[in-house]
Amino acid sequence: MHRTIFDTPGVNTFLRWFSIGFLKATGWKIQGQLPVNGRKSVLIAAPHTSNWDLPYTLMVAFALRLNVYWMGKQSLFKAPFRGVMLWLGGIPIQRESSNNVVEASIAAIKNADGPVQLIVPPEGTRSKARYWKTGFYYIALGANVPIVMAYMDYARKESGLGPVFEPTGNIEADMVTIQAFYAPFKGKNPDQF
Repeated sequence: MHRTIFDTPGVNTFLRWFSIGFLKATGWKIQGQLPVNGRKSVLIAAPHTSNWDLPYTLMVAFALRLNVYWMGKQSLFKAPFRGVMLWLGGIPIQRESSNNVVEASIAAIKNADGPVQLIVPPEGTRSKARYWKTGFYYIALGANVPIVMAYMDYARKESGLGPVFEPTGNIEADMVTIQAFYAPFKGKNPDQF
């Protein structure tokens, strides 16, 4: 995995304190912590309904001392912002091509020397999605890492890390359990979730 703002000494400390202060001043509460077995893990990013999800997610990651990488559409990584987006932990995804993001993500997690929490939005878009994409599930299953159910609830101004979910391989049953956890949360644009 490439170097990010989360493993840049000095900057990450400053941004952690800034994030904690900003979130507190704006009324946000941060819940949970990374579990012991979450050093390498997949974090579900839901609900994902707004561009504001990224800055809030990054601030929550700083507050919880996470080392996150997140998937974003390729167009976010165009010049002149490419370097900054990569430094923020971004991984460009070409949604229209047939490259195998799941296999590449599994290999990246397995080969990472240090901690890595890969954030994957199951909707795959900020727009209303009828079905969740299952890439996050297969990445966790293939890399043999847990899924941490991260959430952001704009209605209650609460974000954080929920329970750990160990995929069983029965995706239909597992998705029912996972989606039930997310049912009460409201995104910034709740009609899109």
